Amino acid sequence: MRHTEEVAIGLDIGGTNIKSGIVNARGEVLHHLSLPTKAHEGGEALLSRIAEITKEMALYSDSRGWKVAGVGIGTAGQVNRRTGVVMGATANLPGWSGMELGNRLQSLSGLSVMVDNDANAMAFGEAWVGSGRGWKDFICITLGTGIGGCLIIDHRPYPGRDGFAGEIGHHVISIDGYPCNCGRTGCWEQYASATGLMRLVKEAGPEMAEIHKPERVFALAQSGSEAAMHVLEQYTRYIAAGLANMVHIFNPEGIVIGGAITGQGDFLLKPVRDQLSLQLLPVFRERAEEIEVVAASLGDHGGVVGAVAGYFI
Repeated sequence: MRHTEEVAIGLDIGGTNIKSGIVNARGEVLHHLSLPTKAHEGGEALLSRIAEITKEMALYSDSRGWKVAGVGIGTAGQVNRRTGVVMGATANLPGWSGMELGNRLQSLSGLSVMVDNDANAMAFGEAWVGSGRGWKDFICITLGTGIGGCLIIDHRPYPGRDGFAGEIGHHVISIDGYPCNCGRTGCWEQYASATGLMRLVKEAGPEMAEIHKPERVFALAQSGSEAAMHVLEQYTRYIAAGLANMVHIFNPEGIVIGGAITGQGDFLLKPVRDQLSLQLLPVFRERAEEIEVVAASLGDHGGVVGAVAGYFI
């Protein structure tokens, strides 16, 4: 490693934890740290915490002789990438909506700052050095409490007019369906997220009454439980329904799926692929095998790596 290696500081801000890391031009995480967000303390306290983490990472870089190109941030919420302002945030980050994150952190740190939505950052990391690196255009989603999404076009996140593009979890698949936290009904994330999976478990009857974690559903299905297998059949159909809509609209080269649930590997992804093929229009179905559906490969570092990708590519 050269003494003057160029690096960037990446931060991934969620409602529970702030993940941070020092990343080099090859997308390698040289040093990382995860701390509680303490979101209940409010937006100003969170900004101060981010500034402290940035300072610590900058000092660590300086001690190694690394040159810091800047700071990249992926944060929950809707972000105007041009201005670095968090335009909207959920109750998970109180006081965060309206935060002029880019300008304020730049003033506090003296470093260049880029800000984007956390799902976009994760997808950019997968496009740079992860599962999507061989594709020019693909869809990236994360299955968690909700569903995050991003469109990668020409190797980069597609922002749309204001930087809000990719709210894939909130396209409606059932007009009179379940109410969503966003205020609408029938959003895809109410069916295909980990939350949606656990709702199916709750509706499955007494045999599944004691199941409270997604991984337990998969374990039961693998052991032969018909009730668990039925739940997962429904669940993968819902995942595929949203993906089919995206394929019909964007005709991507592939799909990258992130989130802890993808640790199930092909036990989840194979039925999703099969269901996707069944739900596609004939002209798409004929080439369904060419639309790869793969798991994200960067794990917990995805958002940190992707947040700084713009400094190096």
